[in-house]
Amino acid sequence: MTQAAAAATQKGFLGWVERTGNKLPDPVFIFFYLIAVLIVVSVIAAWAGTAASHPAEIDPDTGAARVITAKSLLSAENIQKLWVDMPKTFTHFHPLGYVLVVMLGAGVAERAGLFGTAMRAGVRNAPKFLLTPLVVLVGMVGNLAADAAYVVLIPLAGILFAAAGRHPIAGIAASFAGVSGGFSANLFPGQLDALLFGITEASVETVFGDWTANIAGNWFFIAAMTFLFLPVIWYLTDKVIEPKLGRYVAAEGAGADPDDADKPLTDGERKGLKRAGLATLAVIALWIFFTVGPDTPLYDESANAEARLTPFYQSLVAGFFILFLAAAWAYGKAAGTIKDHRDLVKMMSEAMQDLGYYLVLAFAAAHFVAMFAWSELGLILAVNGANFLQGFNLPAPVLLAVIVLFSGFLNLFVGSASAKWALLAPVLVPMLILLGISPETTTAAYRVGDSATNLITPLMVYLPLILIFCQRWQKDFGLGSLMAMMIPYSMALLVAGTALIMLWVGLDIPMGPGAGVFTNPADYGIIESVDAAPAG
Repeated sequence: MTQAAAAATQKGFLGWVERTGNKLPDPVFIFFYLIAVLIVVSVIAAWAGTAASHPAEIDPDTGAARVITAKSLLSAENIQKLWVDMPKTFTHFHPLGYVLVVMLGAGVAERAGLFGTAMRAGVRNAPKFLLTPLVVLVGMVGNLAADAAYVVLIPLAGILFAAAGRHPIAGIAASFAGVSGGFSANLFPGQLDALLFGITEASVETVFGDWTANIAGNWFFIAAMTFLFLPVIWYLTDKVIEPKLGRYVAAEGAGADPDDADKPLTDGERKGLKRAGLATLAVIALWIFFTVGPDTPLYDESANAEARLTPFYQSLVAGFFILFLAAAWAYGKAAGTIKDHRDLVKMMSEAMQDLGYYLVLAFAAAHFVAMFAWSELGLILAVNGANFLQGFNLPAPVLLAVIVLFSGFLNLFVGSASAKWALLAPVLVPMLILLGISPETTTAAYRVGDSATNLITPLMVYLPLILIFCQRWQKDFGLGSLMAMMIPYSMALLVAGTALIMLWVGLDIPMGPGAGVFTNPADYGIIESVDAAPAG
């Protein structure tokens, strides 16, 4: 069955999701359409006198919270902001700088071959009984390499399973579940953390003013997700998926991999990995020295105890850039993929070229977030939403579970993690701050839902590629077969992730270094709990 035929036979819920998702416009135009809707809503809200009491601004004369009203985006002031501040609005979009800096280093590491070689070395010599968990673990950690995990590890997993006498499609399923279903799980913060926390930071600042994101703010939680998701995917692969696939019998011509992803490492590649490891240790040691040495620049002795490591957290974006760049250069010089500094500069330039689409998306998202702030609707929705949720008196774990499920559902229609978070964060983050839930916790809940349903959304950009990988081993393997195989993983990860966030919040375990589950609204200038003012 061809991919087109498989798609045509999709029925029921999956068929509806596929048809609906395919009708959605590109995420860039989704933002433009939302801006148009936002303009209309702002005009109506301003005309109706929609208002709320600003929780961070108290009139010193009356002691009452200042009432803030919705502003029309067609007012002279806001039209002037749009045209005059357009370059500033774009370039000051927080995720933009974070992503560009990290990708300057990560792009070199990918093009030099470091990421691909490291993943091959990590799984190709694994003992048979540890093959599944190692493939899954490398897949989750391999998300630091962004796209490389999809194009290198997943086809390699099929080859390794076949060589071990196991069904190769089970290997593809396990690695796909690790790379995509475990998209937000990792042992270390990385590019995704920089991207999402940049949006989180912008969402806080649009309502409450200056706030600096800590990109390690989910470190403890995503590491726990890794250790939770690993046995879940391992069990499903070995006990559910592979038995259903049955014994693999190679068809004529099936299983050939023109990329020969399982070829042995060369002497240069092995030498490069060793040097990359040493470079990584050197960068880590340098950052430790900057943080714990005498008069260190990344430790603020004058700050309160809980804030003294703030410079260290703020430096992690630059730290990952230096780490990726140093490791890539060390690997490339030994492996022969980087001959001189010109190769290095060329790879950095190519990494920026790959971000062309992201720059367009960031332009649209930046203006949506900024215009949302100019209209004051973000604050009004946050205050009214917080008061609405307070009326239900939902425990924090239940509230976070609702966010997980909603994020997972939205992921079926909007594939980009950054696009979805740019839509949700301006409302969810301030609203939950007013309820005493930290921005780091809200971000973590979103990540659980966004990650779990990656495996079954027809809008997942790598889904056709995964289907091709499967068809190399089984010619009649269609889109329906792939969806049916991945649904158990998706549902299990969604349940496990939801349970984890509820337990984590219930036990009040820190989300990361310096990042608690709950927050004091006073830290954001909110002096007292306020109720929304009645609409005009």
